[in-house]
Amino acid sequence: MGGMTFQTYGKWILSGEHSVLRGSPALVFPVHSCCLEAEYIEKEQPFAVEFSGESGKEYGLLFWSLVEDALKRLNKSRSDLKGFLKIESTLPVGTGLGASAALCVTLSRVFVVLEWLEEQEIYNFSRSLEDLFHGESSGVDIAVALSGKPLRFLRSGDRQAVELSWQPQWYISYSGQRGITSECVAKVKRLFLDNPEKAQRLDRQMQESVQKAESALKKEKNEGGFSQLMEAIRLGESCFSQWGLIEGSLADHIQVLKAAGAMACKPTGSGGGGFVLSLWGDEGPSTEIIKSNNLLLLGPF
Repeated sequence: MGGMTFQTYGKWILSGEHSVLRGSPALVFPVHSCCLEAEYIEKEQPFAVEFSGESGKEYGLLFWSLVEDALKRLNKSRSDLKGFLKIESTLPVGTGLGASAALCVTLSRVFVVLEWLEEQEIYNFSRSLEDLFHGESSGVDIAVALSGKPLRFLRSGDRQAVELSWQPQWYISYSGQRGITSECVAKVKRLFLDNPEKAQRLDRQMQESVQKAESALKKEKNEGGFSQLMEAIRLGESCFSQWGLIEGSLADHIQVLKAAGAMACKPTGSGGGGFVLSLWGDEGPSTEIIKSNNLLLLGPF
C-alpha cells in the first residue's frame, strides 16, 4: 500500500476575468497561504475522507457530489474507490480564491495515485469536474492550482510564466459577501444577448487591462510601472462595475479601502462578492487598516 501528500493552492486574478472564457488572456497568481493540504493513504477499505481547518464542513458538503461526477467520467463505481483521504484547508469556500478548482485538482491527484489517470490528464479532467461548480470552467483556476506559479493563461492552452521586475504593495481582503461564480458568468453572457456592442467593448477593455498590467510588471516601478499597474486595475474595476457585478457589501468594501488610501481596487474572481485586490503606494496600508479589514499581503512572487 502506498500514498501521497500534496498541496494545492488557491488563486487570485490580477486581470482578465470573464473575458478569458472567450479566448482573451488572464493574469493569475497563487495564494500560497491559502491551500488544501492533502494526504491520501491507499487501503483495501471503503473510501473515507476527513476534512479539517477553515471551511472543512463546507468542503465535506461539496465533496461527495464531486466524487460521484468523477466516478461516472472514469466509468468507476463507489465500491472501486478505496483508501483514506485527509484534507486540511486554509482556503475559504465561495470567496473567489479557487476553492472548487483546488478540490478538483486534489481529487484528480488521488486518481493518479490509483492509476486511474495519467499525470498529464489532470488538467483536462479537473477542468471538466469544475464545470459542476461553475457551469463553464475556463481552466484558469485549475492551471494555477497545478503550477503554484504566476501565469499568463489562455484557454486555448498557452501558458507563460509571469515575471515581475518589482514587487507591488498589493493585498487581498474579503468583502464579507459571497459571489456565486455560475450566476456571475451567466450575467455577463446575458449581456451578449441584450447588448452585444457593450459586451464586446467590455471584453476589449479587459484585454487592455491585461496588456497594461503585463507591461507594468516588466517595467521598473518608478519608470511607469506603478502608474500603469494602477491604471490596469482601474480598467478592470470599471469592467466589473459595468457588468453589474459590484454591489452591496462588495461595493462598500472597495469604498472603505479607497478612503483608507488604496490607489486602485477591483474584485478578483467572478465578482458579485468575494475578495478584493487593492494596490497601495510605498507606505502601504496602516497597521490599523490591515487589521480591521484582514488585508493579506500578496507575494513576493
